[in-house]
Amino acid sequence: MKGIILAGGAGSRLFPLTLVASKQLQPVYDKPMVYYPLTTLIENGIREICLISTPQDLPRFRQLFGDGSAWGLRIDYREQAKPEGIAQAFLIAESFIGKDPVTLVLGDNIFYGGDVFQRAFRDFKEGGVIFGYRVHDPERYGVVEFDKTGKAISIEEKPKMPKSNYAVPGLYLFDNEVVSITRNMKPSARGELEITDVNVEYLRRGKLRVCTLGRGFAWLDAGTSTSLHEASAYVQTVEKRSGIKIGCPEEAAFRQGFLSFESLKHLIAKLPKCEYRQYLEEVAAEAARGS
Repeated sequence: MKGIILAGGAGSRLFPLTLVASKQLQPVYDKPMVYYPLTTLIENGIREICLISTPQDLPRFRQLFGDGSAWGLRIDYREQAKPEGIAQAFLIAESFIGKDPVTLVLGDNIFYGGDVFQRAFRDFKEGGVIFGYRVHDPERYGVVEFDKTGKAISIEEKPKMPKSNYAVPGLYLFDNEVVSITRNMKPSARGELEITDVNVEYLRRGKLRVCTLGRGFAWLDAGTSTSLHEASAYVQTVEKRSGIKIGCPEEAAFRQGFLSFESLKHLIAKLPKCEYRQYLEEVAAEAARGS
């Protein structure tokens, strides 16, 4: 399976911060925001990744990640000249996707906890898989309605009268049919290719599975100034109490076997003296003791 990180958009909800840097390059506690969705992909075994962003922001992402080889990845880059919907990513990345299944993660979504993602990636064979997360303000999101047996029966984008409190977070798994489905879609009233329309089509075909994310799982959408601050506070609290970093791609790549122990040590040696390096030194020391 291949992965896409959609890191485009104008970032208007974070103005004036986005006058300085793209939304997905804003700090969430001690790391750029984009580190978190990247780590989510790595943790689930994805090492071929396409990052999509605006023409003006792509050079900054290239500077940050390069070609990904330092972390045992392959990172391609594509331009989204205009923000014309989340689903547009599948058309922009069509040549990258090829004939493979693909997972799409939004660059401002942060996930932590549980093993639902790991099981979904491991068990994925065909169709589409999305997730449902209980929120108090579902009208802001795509909303899943379930029947009495827990089966998804409808999905609506930002409904005025939500039929449930289950929102769809920004992580989606699809088979290769997603490209042709998106190509045959019509833009919505706001001129965008809606990801909800993709989900609805898979649901219509009887090929969509919705996995609910229960208590103990955290989903943070860091797209506003308030939620950006809340995400930073959450990450700081968890890291301080547990001693484990959230959204650390070097550690994730090492634990997935994308990086050898020697490669990890080489990466660490190139980092400046800082708390981030100190943490990775502790990861390497722990691995050395266990070998």
